[in-house]
Amino acid sequence: MDPVIVVGAGPVGLSLSLALAGQGVPTVVLDEGPGKEEPRPARTVVLHSDTAAMVNRLGCTTLRDEGAYFAAWRTVRRRQSAQRRTFDDGPAPLHLPQHALTRGLRDAAAAHPLVQLVTDCRLDSLEQDGRGVTAHTRGAETSWWRGSHLVGCDGARSTVRKLLGIRFPGRTAVERHAVAALRTELPWPGEALLHRGLPSGPDEATARPLPDGVWRLDWLLPPRGDLVTPDALVNLVRDTLAVWCGGTTPPYDLIDTGVHTLHHRLARRWREGRAFLAGDAAHLLGALGTQGVEEGLRDAENLAWKLSLAWHQGASEALLDSYEAERRTAVAARLRAADQAMPVLRSGGGLRTYLPGASRSAESLLADGHLGRGPLGAEPAYAPPVAVREVPTATEPGRPVANVAVTAPDGSTVPLRDLLGGRLLVILVAPGTGVWDRRHWLGAGLMPRLAAAVSALPVRTDLLVAESYPGAPAHTVLLVRPDGHLAATFAGVRPAELYEAADAVRAGAPASRLPAPSTPSTPATTTTTGQTTTPIVVID
Repeated sequence: MDPVIVVGAGPVGLSLSLALAGQGVPTVVLDEGPGKEEPRPARTVVLHSDTAAMVNRLGCTTLRDEGAYFAAWRTVRRRQSAQRRTFDDGPAPLHLPQHALTRGLRDAAAAHPLVQLVTDCRLDSLEQDGRGVTAHTRGAETSWWRGSHLVGCDGARSTVRKLLGIRFPGRTAVERHAVAALRTELPWPGEALLHRGLPSGPDEATARPLPDGVWRLDWLLPPRGDLVTPDALVNLVRDTLAVWCGGTTPPYDLIDTGVHTLHHRLARRWREGRAFLAGDAAHLLGALGTQGVEEGLRDAENLAWKLSLAWHQGASEALLDSYEAERRTAVAARLRAADQAMPVLRSGGGLRTYLPGASRSAESLLADGHLGRGPLGAEPAYAPPVAVREVPTATEPGRPVANVAVTAPDGSTVPLRDLLGGRLLVILVAPGTGVWDRRHWLGAGLMPRLAAAVSALPVRTDLLVAESYPGAPAHTVLLVRPDGHLAATFAGVRPAELYEAADAVRAGAPASRLPAPSTPSTPATTTTTGQTTTPIVVID
């Protein structure tokens, strides 16, 4: 079968190709550039727990080498410290240069036998038929490429999107930021800072740590103000450092500077036949602390397991359609939250009437956007394909699962997120099994019946055991999608209901290459799409 063609070799395209390759799907990555990343220390990425775990699973080694976790998050209003948040209740955000993330993913892709990286080639046409996609590129050589599917991860000026005739409406220059990367010593080593109400100059500035004493500083600029000259930027650096360091500018080494303009756009469609859009080709966001690259990584994780199922087994149109339904709705909600909050946050008015649950201070809401919490930053939730929630847990169906320790098929105990990205997961909550040898508990209690039920499912599934899960009593069974979203919960072993839920997750995709269900109570394969979506915001 033909490989999947991925157009674009940024973080999203490389992550998608690695995620597919990890599931046995070959990919061809068409890179318009020369295959080398230009070092830009002032252009950075913040990854939260779900996306950091995903990139780590894909084999990117630069996270630990060139990234820095926030030790805490400070907010300051004028000259008064408003709040200091630590991360005792969960993982801290990870901050690293985008070129380091891309290089780590490219190295992993270059080492994978199922990923073919092609540099210096520009897509100029594509055609689709009932069995695949044909793409034509120009560059060092003119070539034709044949793929089962094609995904445009080629950025804001996406050629794929233009060739598909998909509109990209939205708002231009929503925010502008002057940015600088510099090496210096600040009074709060390793801690990020949001400062609103600076004594002079821009009203808002942030400082985020990087390794080796390097910091990225951002200043909010008027959306359509004057050009920022080098001298003006140097004055910004000196004045801001003086405010933070007791009136005296400390020694510093200016490494990189720039002006970053943020746009809010959302493609009308994310799928056209066998072609898809992901990352900046599908959406642009970034105001109020939201993270565009991170949303692109979530696109890749959502799409990868669905394309993998289509490649190996044949997926229903409903399953492939669910990529757009889920991800476009999630990004639209993020854009809507930012657009609703922005006028009030920038004018200093009250928030209660604009955003549900936003009666706290503007600083708290902005911090949530940077920290991956609240309406501006929390991980997305998707409408579950079936309304199965026999056992209430701390995680609602459709939301990301808690990263509990689980026992893997090889007997090792690992964080749950280390095992995502491939098959569906069935997890039995069984207190006490951690002290048993795996060969004993596999044949004890509920496990034989549950193992038989899992082996009969219409999708390849791994069976795991957890000592506990937040809010779940013993013998709870959880069905988890490959991208880590909870699909259903059951009270004990329920083969028929488990089969129905797994079938709904795959949206009734063909199961001809899998064992047929052997339990008499197991229902026949359905074609339930199960896609329930909330209204999508249209940005014109």
